Amino acid sequence: MSWLSDLFVQKKPRPADIARERLTVVIARQRSDESASSPDFLPDLQKDLIAVISKYVTVNPNDISVQLEKQDNYEALKVNIVLPEHGGAR
Repeated sequence: MSWLSDLFVQKKPRPADIARERLTVVIARQRSDESASSPDFLPDLQKDLIAVISKYVTVNPNDISVQLEKQDNYEALKVNIVLPEHGGAR
């Protein structure tokens, strides 16, 4: 009977899956749009990362930063997360 419920019941996506999908779309968009001067997706991506990380570790939202660094022909998405020393796990 479980295969029948899998067929008809819609599963709610996990925040990690949503963040991964958004990051994939962001990377694809950045690669196809070379003329973009400002990365407008970074605040949304940062919010998604905070939501996912907060499920596992207590973290201050100000301790997570997302930056897009450009150098020559390369772009790097830099994510900096300051985790608590101990006792922050959920």
